[in-house]
Amino acid sequence: MPTTLRTIVVEDERLPRLTLLQKLEDLRPQVEVIDSCDNYDSALQSILRLKPDLLLLDIQLQGRDSIQLLNELSESMPLPYVIFTTAYSDRNYLMSAIKLSAVDYLLKPIDKNSLSLAIAKANERFVADHPEYDALPGKAAFRTATGKLFLNYDDIAFVRADGNYSQVSTFDGTEDTLVSLATMEQSLGKNNFTRIDRSTIVNRKLIYKLNAKRRLCILRSSDGRMVNLELSKAGLETLLRLM
Repeated sequence: MPTTLRTIVVEDERLPRLTLLQKLEDLRPQVEVIDSCDNYDSALQSILRLKPDLLLLDIQLQGRDSIQLLNELSESMPLPYVIFTTAYSDRNYLMSAIKLSAVDYLLKPIDKNSLSLAIAKANERFVADHPEYDALPGKAAFRTATGKLFLNYDDIAFVRADGNYSQVSTFDGTEDTLVSLATMEQSLGKNNFTRIDRSTIVNRKLIYKLNAKRRLCILRSSDGRMVNLELSKAGLETLLRLM
């Protein structure tokens, strides 16, 4: 199911920026450009203020490093999807882009077909990361290393951060996803799920017992299966306050 990605273009050279904006205009409604920036500081302020879904980001911004920009942003917000643009095929930057889970890495001058394919990848990733865009009622869809995982909301006991991604715990075991915990929180927040600390989201509907002394939460499925969740101090305090 396609959607429209709110997009910010960050490019410090005027002509490439205008050319890219024109090509993106031709790709509506897959993208909606909500701002364009020509330097590090204006990009930082705009991204923090507008919180786009997608960045078209030049690797070098008047001598400053866009990887540093993303690291700075990550301290204050979940990172948008990123398509890097560059005039150079730099392996070090490519590896940094991969570590930041960039959607794509495009060499200038940017071919319209390559740009279209990168936008399609970003759109696919967005839909996979947001269960509310899934066409299956009552189910959440999560991107995995091999495809997609579909789960009923009531089968999800809790979710824990796993580096930049997250691990979903059900009453049958655990599943690794390629979805960040911040995205999980946005996607599951309307379905009885609560983030109780920096690394854990819990399905409040399934909580059966809280053992404050052992810092343990027991969750139970509708058919009586149980799973234990060891709580952090902050997590226990949050649940005691909510329940």
